[in-house]
Amino acid sequence: MASSSPGAERARPQIGQPTKDAIRAAVRASRAARTPNDRLADDSARTGLVLAALDGVRPGVVAAYANVGGEPGTGELLEALAARGLTVLLPLLAPTAEGPRRAPDWAVYEGRARLRSGLWGIPEPTSEPLGAGAIEQAELVIVPGIAGTLGGDRLGTGGGWYDRALAGTTSERWLLLNDDELYESLPLEEWDLPVSAIVTPTRVVRCR
Repeated sequence: MASSSPGAERARPQIGQPTKDAIRAAVRASRAARTPNDRLADDSARTGLVLAALDGVRPGVVAAYANVGGEPGTGELLEALAARGLTVLLPLLAPTAEGPRRAPDWAVYEGRARLRSGLWGIPEPTSEPLGAGAIEQAELVIVPGIAGTLGGDRLGTGGGWYDRALAGTTSERWLLLNDDELYESLPLEEWDLPVSAIVTPTRVVRCR
């Protein structure tokens, strides 16, 4: 019987060649194999750890993401952050009338009912766009990713959105992962930005 306890032990995905594409494919397959109960338990555990880490710290603006597919879920976390009175920004990725975006725009999260399906089915706010520069207001950015290391290296999903959006910003970056998505090392490029912490269902790893 599959366990639904937070951070239930899972074998790290086996990768023949440690290329970015190979790691992404292996982690996505592992995520797809997780049961709904496992995902809910892990999402709830991560949310609790993020909120506990923010006790005594009150960032006025937090940028985050609305999950899609097997990504570590943020639905409960977004609601909890907003309930604390924080301004929560989510990215807008869908093309505009002028064409595709090179970097995300940002808009305020105003509840689940005011989300729409955007690019690749990623939920995004229907509130007024604030411009790409709005990310500079965020004191904390909660980012998605495929894998990370204890030193704070991050392997993203492949679109490069966050690396472009966060280049030159000084906010803390927290990466949400499952426990089996921490690696000793990752293949990286010079534009792959590090994170300051990684939150799994069982721990908060302070990286830098």
